[in-house]
Order: sequence, then C-alpha cells, then structure tokens
Amino acid sequence: MTYEPTLPAPSVLPRSERDSLGEKEVPGDAYWGISTMRAIDNFPVSGRTIGSFRSLVWALGSIKYAAARANETLGLLPPDKSEAIQKASLEVMEGRFDPDFLVDRIQGGAGTSTNMNANEVIANRALEILGFSKGDYTQLHPIDHVNRSQSTNDVYPTAVKLALQRDLIELCSEHSKLSDAFDDKAEEFAGIVKVGRTQLQDAVPMTLGQEFGAFADTLREDRYRLQEMLTHLRESNLGATAIGTGITAPPGYREAVIAELADVTGLEVVSATNLVEATGDTGVFLLVSGVMKRAAVKLSKVCNDLRLLSSGPQSGFGEISLPAVQAGSSIMPGKVNPVIPEMVNQVAFRIVGADATVTMAVEAGQLQLNAFEPVMADALLESLAWLTAACRQLRTHCVKGIAANTPLLAQRMAESISVVTGLSPLLGYTTAAELAKEALIYNRSIAELVLSRGLLNEQELAEALSPAVLAGLK
Repeated sequence: MTYEPTLPAPSVLPRSERDSLGEKEVPGDAYWGISTMRAIDNFPVSGRTIGSFRSLVWALGSIKYAAARANETLGLLPPDKSEAIQKASLEVMEGRFDPDFLVDRIQGGAGTSTNMNANEVIANRALEILGFSKGDYTQLHPIDHVNRSQSTNDVYPTAVKLALQRDLIELCSEHSKLSDAFDDKAEEFAGIVKVGRTQLQDAVPMTLGQEFGAFADTLREDRYRLQEMLTHLRESNLGATAIGTGITAPPGYREAVIAELADVTGLEVVSATNLVEATGDTGVFLLVSGVMKRAAVKLSKVCNDLRLLSSGPQSGFGEISLPAVQAGSSIMPGKVNPVIPEMVNQVAFRIVGADATVTMAVEAGQLQLNAFEPVMADALLESLAWLTAACRQLRTHCVKGIAANTPLLAQRMAESISVVTGLSPLLGYTTAAELAKEALIYNRSIAELVLSRGLLNEQELAEALSPAVLAGLK
C-alpha cells in the first residue's frame, strides 16, 4: 500500500523550477517548490505530513524569523527582504500555511526536506508580500535568503527541541490537572475504609481516599520529571551550520539568532557550549523519550487499578464505578466497559514502542550527524500529543465521575479478616493468626471471636478497630 499525499487542485498553470538535479514542474499556485515536490515523490511512507505537527511548523517559522532578523542586523539581508521573510515566518508560526507543509514525517536526509519545505513556503509567501510571483527566486531565494547563515543540521534539531518544549508544557498542564482530579477524589473518599490488597490478596485496611491520593502523588512525581526535561531542551546548536564549525555563519550570528529566537518564541533558548558535540549528539531526545515512557507506564498502571477496582459490577471487585460513556457490547445488553482507561493503556503501549524507536535511532548516529532525527521527531511529538490527549480524556471522561460503592465497601470491611493485623500488637502475632484462621473456617467476624474469647473488652476493641487506627490516620 502506498500513501499518496492529496495535493490541492491547481487553479493556475504549473510553473517550472530548477535545482541541481534538473527541472521539475510544481503547481503554479503552490507555496512550496521543487525540493518539496521531490520529497513528496520520494517519501510516500506514513501518509502523515509534518504539517500535522503544529508545534514543529511553529518552531520552523520562529527559526526563520529569528534568522532573518539576525541576518539583517549583521548586514547580510536588505531590510525589505528581511521584513518580508519575517512577515511570512510569523504567518507560518500562526498556522496559516500548515496545509503547505506536505513532506512526510518519515524522510531521508536528516530533515533536509522539512527545512526546504519551510524555506520554500516562506520564500514564496515573502515574494507575494514584495509583489512578485511565486517561484521568482531571482528576487528572493529559499536558500540564499530564507536559509541564510543556516543549515538543516542546526535548524532541524533546534526546531524539534522548540516543538518538544512547547508540547511538553501542554502535557505538564494536562498532567497537573489530572493529578489534581485524583486529589479531589482522595478528599471526597477520605472517610471510606476499605480492604487494601497486596498480590491481589486481602492485606490491611486503608481508605479509598488514601488509594486515590497515592494515584495523585505518583502522577505528580512524573510531572516533576517531565518539567525537568525543559531545561535539557533549551540548548540549541543554531550557528553550527553543517557540523558545528559554523561555516557560512558570520561572526556574531550565533549570539544574535539565539537572542532573537528566545524573543519571538517566549521560550528559554541557550547556545550549546560545543557546537560540534551538539550537532552530532541526540542524547537529549533519548532522555525525553525515557521520561515520557516512565510517565506513560505509570499512568497505565493507575488505569489497570481503576479497571480492576471497577470490575464487575456484580462478580468483580465493584468497589468503584466509572462513568458510563458508551455501550460496551454488540451482543450483551447493558454491558459497560472501562473504555477510557483501556484507551490510556494503549497509548502507553504505543509510547513504549516509540521509545524503542528513539533508542535505536539515537544509537544509529554516525560521526558528526545523526541522520535519523526525523523518526525521533515523529516518535516523540506523536507520543507527546497522544499522552496529552490521554490525560485530558481520562480526567474529563473518567476520573471526575468516579463514584464509590460505599455500602459494598462497608460490608466487606465488616466481614474482612484484614482487621486482625491491627490487633496483633495487642494480642500477639500467633493469637491474631489463630483468630484469622478460625474466622475463615467458621465464617465469623474477628470482632465476634475476640469478644467471645474475652481477649479485649468492647471499648478496647472499638478503639483498636476504629477506621482511623486501621487506616493509619491516628
């Protein structure tokens, strides 16, 4: 099966463009040009274009804007051309030309096709702004002007890092809201005592609020780790050009473009201390991927618990009920499934696979450049988008509507032998174990056996078996 991108129907005659390989026709009204056309022909792989990554296109536009300003400051671009490139770049940042970023996410060339797609779109829009026709590169050129003082090898990794920063900030926001939602449930369920479990066997009493509070805190830990990644993504190799030596970038450009980029994006951007190292090393992507995998796996574990605690509703745990968001079966009337947690589980599975992809791609780098950054970008940006959506849907369509099955929990606590652990400091482990065994054999409660044997009086027993003591709250 071959994925063919859907190109807009041309409204004007095609135009002919030339590169070092020869001539090729491009739709006359297209903002992209011959390099993008060749990439469309060469990489019909995933059927998903770079234009579907809003943050990546935004990042590319911001770099071209910053470069134009820096080049003008250094006298490398005339003001009229610089201003036109800046205006076009801002429109790219705003999303006006997302449909024109048609290169497949998976591509050879270390991201060159992505960079050229941006150069051509911005060049042709800048030509319009200046009053010239698309493709009239004698007036303003995608490489000589839009790509001035740059290389794909410093533009592309910087764009990916900027996009990851922006998307990570959004993920952290949704992740925070989700942990807050679990905190709200922990407060709501604070007084509901239940049986805790280890290895799926009854263990000791706890509150449902403690259980949900643990969910909140385990997520909060991951959000802190995710936020730490923002610091690592701030480092840029802009000004490195091809391999880090800065060839074709004039003195002062590196400092100027970093300052302009921080200003236009509102993000913290710093220049790498060793541009050769920063150009060849992609370890930061491996680090981000690993932390994201941790967050996804732990969230999936929480969803496993939600599915288990809500199982039934009659023959399972049935301790909580999840909101019914859709019918669960085409054959079993009335069946409702935990579809939102199941969706989150599958997102986690996909992110684990994406982490393996990033791991192999980082390892495959050679010498001064890693050619496999496009598949890293695809894996990381998609994982971020999926995990952000999963957190949002889990919060709004599941966690906020969870209800406790209070009568069932109370009944189980009354019948449970798990309370005997709270008596072992008073009665001794051996006596407590005998009570547990007898309670199971004769189907009697621990409290009944303690009183019948005269081991404690009613007041002592009530104090020892109070919910506050059993749950460790007192």
